[in-house]
Amino acid sequence: QVRLVEFGGALVQPGDSLRLSCAASGFPFNTSVMRWSRQAPGNQRELVASITADGAITHYVNSVEGRFTISRDNVKNTVFLQMNSLTSEDTADYYCNVRLGSTVHWGQGTQVTVSA
Repeated sequence: QVRLVEFGGALVQPGDSLRLSCAASGFPFNTSVMRWSRQAPGNQRELVASITADGAITHYVNSVEGRFTISRDNVKNTVFLQMNSLTSEDTADYYCNVRLGSTVHWGQGTQVTVSA
């Protein structure tokens, strides 16, 4: 059974940094592209970052380019999202996800609130 569990969401101030983690199990993690998405209140869910199975290639949505870094540990089956220079626009629920065949599997999400 695929399981994705996110950790690390918090209430932070503008300019702060935060690191999210996602522990994965139940599928071949070290051969899977992993992704972080987010959904702000009233908005559609958007893909924030992705990383290839070997960690060599990453992609980011324009709004987080240069501030967020996705990484992974294929020994610990964990994917991370380092978020720097946070702004109120980054306030959202953040979800780890993976596509296996035709199905996208999601974690339960972790809440990030950026507020002064």
